[in-house]
Amino acid sequence: MLSIALQRREQEMSLRDIAKRLVITTGTKNGQHPSPATVMRMLRERDEHTTAMEPTG
Repeated sequence: MLSIALQRREQEMSLRDIAKRLVITTGTKNGQHPSPATVMRMLRERDEHTTAMEPTG
């Protein structure tokens, strides 16, 4: 789901549009769409993780 969200963000789609196109595949919300807030949180956490992994120097 994250890889699809990243691709859609590169296409400059809104969080709402990204959320509409994603489908949760596991858990109790299987088959439902995530909220835009969930998409934002997922992308932000990935960005923070990527930034933390960059070498300082």
